Amino acid sequence: MLIDFRLDRRGVEEALKAEPVRDLIEAKAQEVAAGVTAQVPPGVEVKVETYTTDRAAAVVLIKDVRAMAWQARDGVLTRAASSAGLEVRAWQR
Repeated sequence: MLIDFRLDRRGVEEALKAEPVRDLIEAKAQEVAAGVTAQVPPGVEVKVETYTTDRAAAVVLIKDVRAMAWQARDGVLTRAASSAGLEVRAWQR
């Protein structure tokens, strides 16, 4: 049975930028940030920044010069993201 399927690209873009999706992404990023905060020394600033490109997005920042070492040695961001239920995969070219 052949079904005609046409992707509504504008509709998908609109959905990915919608406020409920932005709220969901920010909440998940805050959950990751809380997981990171629990793993780093007290007083280290962990910040969430949200932005929109072709979709809503967020980034979790560890505002400390030792952050790369903590990620490389202990995987603080990877562990926090995994604990928040996010799928973490190695970056591939």
